[in-house]
Amino acid sequence: MKNSIFRRKLYDKMLQWKEESSGHSALLIKGARRVGKSTLAENFAQNEYESYILIDFSVAPVEVLDLFRDISDLNYIFMRLQMIYRVRLIERKSVIIFDEVQKAPLARQAIKHLVKDHRYDYIETGSLLSIRMNVKDIVIPSEEQRVQLYPLDYEEFKWALGDEVTIPMLKTVYEEGQSLGDAMNRRLMRDFRLYMLVGGMPQAVMEYIRTNNLEMVDRVKRNIIELYEEDFRKVDSSGRAMLMFDAIPAQLNSNASRYQVGGVIEGERVERIQNIIADMQDSMTVYVSYHANNPSAGLAFHKNLSQFKLFLCDTGLFTTLAFKDKDFTENILYEKLLSDKLSVDLGYLYENIVAQILKASGNELYYHTFPKDNSTHNYEVDFLIAKRNKICPIEVKSSGYKTHKSLDAFCNKFSEQIGNKYLLYTKDVAKEKDILCLPVYMTQFL
Repeated sequence: MKNSIFRRKLYDKMLQWKEESSGHSALLIKGARRVGKSTLAENFAQNEYESYILIDFSVAPVEVLDLFRDISDLNYIFMRLQMIYRVRLIERKSVIIFDEVQKAPLARQAIKHLVKDHRYDYIETGSLLSIRMNVKDIVIPSEEQRVQLYPLDYEEFKWALGDEVTIPMLKTVYEEGQSLGDAMNRRLMRDFRLYMLVGGMPQAVMEYIRTNNLEMVDRVKRNIIELYEEDFRKVDSSGRAMLMFDAIPAQLNSNASRYQVGGVIEGERVERIQNIIADMQDSMTVYVSYHANNPSAGLAFHKNLSQFKLFLCDTGLFTTLAFKDKDFTENILYEKLLSDKLSVDLGYLYENIVAQILKASGNELYYHTFPKDNSTHNYEVDFLIAKRNKICPIEVKSSGYKTHKSLDAFCNKFSEQIGNKYLLYTKDVAKEKDILCLPVYMTQFL
């Protein structure tokens, strides 16, 4: 295979699907472009089946596409596929991969009948946005189990660098409530800042491993960003989606309590672009954090669709997007992050990495603001996660300061609904009264 194969946690879920489904459902792997869906699917097929056929619908010949116009004779279809791809399919021991399935809506529609036939397993990959844009005239199969593939998380990044020790050690420290010591924390923060710079897109990680050169990594990330921008132009010819995507770093940097749509698209209002927000969210290149008007355990019931923040799916891409109009040699962000001299106005990078980690851990993103007494300013709690029937507020700091006025005010106001309280920052594990202060690299354990 052309792309290097990184160990991915989703592989275990795929094994579970194969065992439990036993051919009675197809597996649809959703994810942003260039996140590694195709590589993972083919790696799984090579390891777990005696043979496989990979149909890449972005380049498939017409004769393959035409096979799915009439699926009344599956014997003929399977015979033709084996001849075209020169692979012998073995009943219940082979898998057929529909790669970039959004390019072939009829093939996706055929999944219902292919699964019912039960001779082979089926794995589909595709961008959810493109999939949704190409299912208007087909029957969407219910015989699909859907899973999401995110950029490499921090543990997967460490695996790629040959480190399988650090994260289990940190989990033990977290569970036992131990401290690490300042020297160890500084080293761990330096390692984590490297992850923030490189990010978790497989191509960028591979380029870092290959060259150890952040300028080369930055070029890879710029190419991915350009690809995303082109995708947004295709689904929204007005250009509004692309403008909103490009403005994410500036909007977070403004420290406003919401994404200011009118500041990006003159005269535009949130109510008129809800469909664009949905498209951006479906692309999985962007994560939306909604304001929770009532921060209770049922956060989804109280989300404000008109008040939200946008984050990038990958903080490595975020660092490049923030300075994409400048040449790499002028990009002080890399230097400042690596040397731990990040100024306050660049602290939004830490918000993005926390959003990325929380999302990849299965959490939907919510935050809450409320006015300060006798002031025009607001308190803001950066993230809210629900555990059992309680809310766990999270405040994020890009420094080692333990100030948490917003967190304190929030917990006083909603005291009966509060569970654990977290401050994520850059220093060692500590306890401030009933607030657990954690280095940001421990976010994954929340």
